[in-house]
Amino acid sequence: MAAIIIVGAQWGDEGKGKATDILGGRVDYVVKPNGGNNAGHTVVVGGEKYELKLLPAGVLSENATPVLGNGVVINLEALFSEIDGLEARGADASRLRVSANAHLVAPYHQTLDRVTERFLGKRAIGTTGRGIGPTYADKVSRVGIRVQDILDESILRQKIEAALARKNQILVKLYNRRAIDADEVFDYFMGYRDRLAPMIIDSATELNAALDAGKHVLMEGGQATMLDVDHGTYPFVTSSNPTTGGACVGAGIGPTRITSSLGIIKAYTTRVGAGPFPTELFDKWGEYLQTTGGEVGVNTGRKRRCGWYDSVLARYAGRVNGLTDLFVTKLDVLTGIGEIPICVAYDVDGVRHDEMPLTQSEFHHAVPIYETMPAWEEDITGCRSIAELPGRARDYLDRLEELSGTRISYVGVGPGRDQTIVVNDVLAG
Repeated sequence: MAAIIIVGAQWGDEGKGKATDILGGRVDYVVKPNGGNNAGHTVVVGGEKYELKLLPAGVLSENATPVLGNGVVINLEALFSEIDGLEARGADASRLRVSANAHLVAPYHQTLDRVTERFLGKRAIGTTGRGIGPTYADKVSRVGIRVQDILDESILRQKIEAALARKNQILVKLYNRRAIDADEVFDYFMGYRDRLAPMIIDSATELNAALDAGKHVLMEGGQATMLDVDHGTYPFVTSSNPTTGGACVGAGIGPTRITSSLGIIKAYTTRVGAGPFPTELFDKWGEYLQTTGGEVGVNTGRKRRCGWYDSVLARYAGRVNGLTDLFVTKLDVLTGIGEIPICVAYDVDGVRHDEMPLTQSEFHHAVPIYETMPAWEEDITGCRSIAELPGRARDYLDRLEELSGTRISYVGVGPGRDQTIVVNDVLAG
């Protein structure tokens, strides 16, 4: 039995999809425990690239049952559009299961997300506009619509009408938008009921029963530690907890059942959207990392902001998540760049910080303190063991491991499923 959590150790886009895809073929269940269609993964299989926005990366596994957990917010139009797209390419999504307790994104959530972001102007936080935040807000306010509600027409209609009684006041009186008709929203949801109903399960019961039976369950987190609503760079964060604790809640699996917590981290650092980013580069090297690394958001199409590896963030992510292992991705991007800076601490108004500053203001003003290491010139995309890597690449990984405080168990040397070096297999034993 193994219960493994995959989490992002930076600001997202670290390569969690690849990690999930690699491990997903050897587990029985792959669960997405948080986020919505704002949490994209890119997976390359057999030379083909798949961009998954709502579905778990494990949907491409031939063996695992993919599950959208209770912590996910689901846009049904996006869900079935993604399923249809995969099936048109020959993939099989028929094993997908959906938690009865997951919340549904309503059309009014998307409307509110977009108009609110525009209203904020310069204070906008850079949301995807997909209604994720408003859906989570309704969940916490106890006025949300859950997957199970689609099975009861009376309950569904009551919940829609109750939600719109307030939201239409906001749309009309504050944002000067037209009111949303409850019947239209009801018809929208009912249009997906027959297709969704066979997928609905009591996911927590099924997943725990699988662990009791000695099966393997993999939880793939969306977004990342620094986007966590509690532990990230608030308010420039997502609306859920994409950390190991959040994965337990979003899947319904207790923390004592977790056997490994695998943090995914790039050999450099990126983020999409607004917010502080100490190691961000505005020179030729920032452009180099963006271009060579193909740093474009899966969901947004926005270019990712790029910077050098930040070991302060890595240590912080290790503590917050209780990481047991790291998966370092995109090491190949650093080939041939001469010297590689590594952020080992921050300078905040003349004071050195080896750990995360206490306040958001201090973090915003943090200036990275770097040490440098020589890069390697050799092509590493064909390496399949640590021993095959050039000495300088091994030295770089050793230093990252030392600074980060978590052992490196996997190393990505290219985008392909097979372009991965396995140092310690979290599924072994």
